[in-house]
Amino acid sequence: MKYNRIFIATMTFVLLAACGNKTKETQTANPQAQAAPVVSVITAAAEDVEITNTFTSNIEPFATNNIVSQTAGRIVSIKAEVGDKVRKGQLLATMDDVNLSKTRMQYVNDSTELGRLTELYKIGAIAQSDYDMAKLGLEITKKTYNNLLENTYLRSPINGVVTARNYDKGDMYSMTMPIFVVEQISPVKMLINLSESLFTQVHEGMEFEVSVDAYPNEVFKGKVNLIYPTISATTHTFPVEVICQNSDQRLRPGMFARVTANFGVNHHVVVPDVAVVKQMGSGEHFIYVLQPDNTVKYQLVEVGKRFGGKYEIINGINEGDRIVTEGQPRLKDGVTVQVKK
Repeated sequence: MKYNRIFIATMTFVLLAACGNKTKETQTANPQAQAAPVVSVITAAAEDVEITNTFTSNIEPFATNNIVSQTAGRIVSIKAEVGDKVRKGQLLATMDDVNLSKTRMQYVNDSTELGRLTELYKIGAIAQSDYDMAKLGLEITKKTYNNLLENTYLRSPINGVVTARNYDKGDMYSMTMPIFVVEQISPVKMLINLSESLFTQVHEGMEFEVSVDAYPNEVFKGKVNLIYPTISATTHTFPVEVICQNSDQRLRPGMFARVTANFGVNHHVVVPDVAVVKQMGSGEHFIYVLQPDNTVKYQLVEVGKRFGGKYEIINGINEGDRIVTEGQPRLKDGVTVQVKK
């Protein structure tokens, strides 16, 4: 009798355990028995999105001049220093003027001789060829003198800033390096490469916005100064020169710049960025779209501009679609969901 009671108790425990395991297996095998994921949903709407592109470049001087003498010689004086602002025509350095003095004397003599020959030519005392030869000799001497004058008294050809000085007073100029480098930084320029798809949308005078790390909260105005006429067959881009007037000279050559242009607007669907999920291991993006039967559809989308916590959707969903903005980690294609009230 005692053994019968033990046997019955044991069998009852086994049956109860088996029933419990069967219930768990049934729940696992039947997803509908589990609670449906709760999601938040909004209705997709379209709006105007500015078509902006940002390009990177380095700021360059508008013009760079290497101040050199045409011949080697001793530097007699230095009239400027690195960082000095100079005007067009301002004297920067003086070279040894021995050759200039010799040529000046020759020029005076040739001029006097031509005056004498002119009087003789008028009365027919000399031939036409001799008179023409004297005139030609004077012209050559004059050009030589002016050339030496320019290469003895070195002047800045532009308004700018001295950015390099490679010699001191008394040095022998060896023609290996420029004596000065003068750069024009009002205005400055930037060279950017645009996609060939934008070729017909860019024109001279078009405005751009320029920002630099040195002034993080400021935007400088620029405009297109030059559009290169050919497109690279390798990169399918074309260079565009953008200039900033830089009247206060705060932008300096070598600064890293971001150049932004507005090419109009597109009317596209815009969704919160939390609705867009990036697929791991790829560059693809997708959105869950709520269906009329309360299931969700996995929908690949092409995203455009990201701005103000939103994504521009170029294609993949339509205006009026109901999209999931919360609860995506528990979702998969076709699963039934509960919409949060």
